[in-house]
Amino acid sequence: MEVAVIGAGYVGLVQAVGLATLGHRVRVGENDRRKLQQLEAGKPPIYEPDLEAKLEEALATGLLSFDTSNQVVVDGAEVVFIAVPTPQGDNGAANMSMVSAVLEEIASKLAKDAVVVFKSTVPVGSVARYQRYFDERNPGVTVLSNPEFLREGSAVADFFHPDRIVIGTTNQRAAELMMELYQGLDAPVVVTDPISSEMVKYGANAYLATRITFANAMANLAEAVGADVRDVLLGMGYDRRIGHHFLSPGPGYGGSCFPKDTRALVAIAEEADYDFALLKGVIAVNDEQRLRVLTKVIRALPNPVEGATVGLWGLAFKAGTDDTRDSPGVELARLLTSRGAVVRAFDPKATVDIEGVVLVDDPLDAAKGVEVLLIATEWPDFQAVDLRRVRDAMAGSVIVDARNILDPDAVRRLGMEYFGVGR
Repeated sequence: MEVAVIGAGYVGLVQAVGLATLGHRVRVGENDRRKLQQLEAGKPPIYEPDLEAKLEEALATGLLSFDTSNQVVVDGAEVVFIAVPTPQGDNGAANMSMVSAVLEEIASKLAKDAVVVFKSTVPVGSVARYQRYFDERNPGVTVLSNPEFLREGSAVADFFHPDRIVIGTTNQRAAELMMELYQGLDAPVVVTDPISSEMVKYGANAYLATRITFANAMANLAEAVGADVRDVLLGMGYDRRIGHHFLSPGPGYGGSCFPKDTRALVAIAEEADYDFALLKGVIAVNDEQRLRVLTKVIRALPNPVEGATVGLWGLAFKAGTDDTRDSPGVELARLLTSRGAVVRAFDPKATVDIEGVVLVDDPLDAAKGVEVLLIATEWPDFQAVDLRRVRDAMAGSVIVDARNILDPDAVRRLGMEYFGVGR
């Protein structure tokens, strides 16, 4: 099948590589020439396990190609995926300006029976809105929703082994075309109306964000009453109705999806005149969680935060990715440096450019001469570091483990102080 993908970010690139691997001819539109040159050389501009190998394989088959012109890549395409960013607007709702610009650019170049697929997370009602747009400009084009459920750090595996494939359309031909496109993937297919499909993505992310926030709220309560939240959540998770997934307390959720999508769903609810009080509470508790971690670091400092040196393990919003968008670690670094501290930071994959943040080459260097060491990302690498060497490198003796990845007793046996989340 002839496929076009507009946008070579996390979603679009994995989608394009995956479809090419399934045997489709895929052309990708990407207007960043530097990124395009990297991609044509088989080098992804992002870190994602297995992506580079899959990209090289797809390029070698000749089924995957890139171009700076969106009009060129959609020429003759049966299916066109829109995978451009829909960032959070000033009112919390998704900003659709990039989507609108792309569709305006390609509208006249699409085949008369092309199917335009929203892979980007779009507000409820977007399929209907843009279907009207095409009905006026290029009748015969069908717009539908096919939300992505890729987890950064396992996106390639998620493409080839999805939990489900959701297709939002009332057009039978378009639905059948999409099912043919995904032949070879073993997953339940949910065909529903466009509005329900659009809601699935927001609902899934809002629910997962709620689980994370519930774990953090339980951790805060555990600290207040003297319980160990890890044991509390372990005991809860063995209940088959609950499970252990997304019940790990920490510095709050981050990344490109949860913060944006929870606020977007609140905005959608407000437009529908529904007060989504539960989700507003989730957002408020998540914002508070980062400040609680910051408070632990500041209280652990022997002197005022201004002039202090803090070590930071982790800049990515979670392990397995180099993505720092809405990262708790980056936000904590900004908060500390804005108060006059110097932050020595290490991450296996991620980097930042923040005044007052000194990037170093390994975890031990990040601990050198610091008064407090903060762990903000749950990289397994950090559990393998020799804590004796950490202790000897530090000027102080306090570890604030915002991911609960270290053994508190092991830290304390070395004469150091340990502060986790809910422990």
